[in-house]
Formats: sequence, structure tokens, C-alpha cells
Amino acid sequence: MSDEQRWYWDLKQGQAVQASERGAADHLLGPYGSQEEAEHWKDRVEARNESWKEADKEWAGDDEDGPEDGVED
Repeated sequence: MSDEQRWYWDLKQGQAVQASERGAADHLLGPYGSQEEAEHWKDRVEARNESWKEADKEWAGDDEDGPEDGVED
């Protein structure tokens, strides 16, 4: 993907910006493949966080179907 096709969400500006217009990396999320993907960054972050939370529960043995001590035989 070329820089012209990459988009970022600029947390400081509160808007999607093209790679050529991006500022400092410490307030950017991305790259994303389109402006629309960049504008929906929060949906992606929330879905990823939920997935990681569930994976952590399973790894720690907090899932209902797993062993109670978190260790499988």
C-alpha cells in the first residue's frame, strides 16, 4: 500500500488524515486502508479489546468450560 492510499486517525485533530498530511506519530492511529476505516477506528479498537479480554479470561482459566485451576491436563 502506497502512502497515498494510507489513512490515519489523528487523535489531536479528531479527524482522518492522509499519510502525506499526518503529524507526529505520538497522536496517530493507523495506518488504515481508507478514510472510512480511519473514521471507524474506535469500533476496531473496541472489538480488538473485547477479543483480547476474552482471550485473557480463557488463558487465565476464567472461562466456564475450562478447568477450574487454569491448568489443563
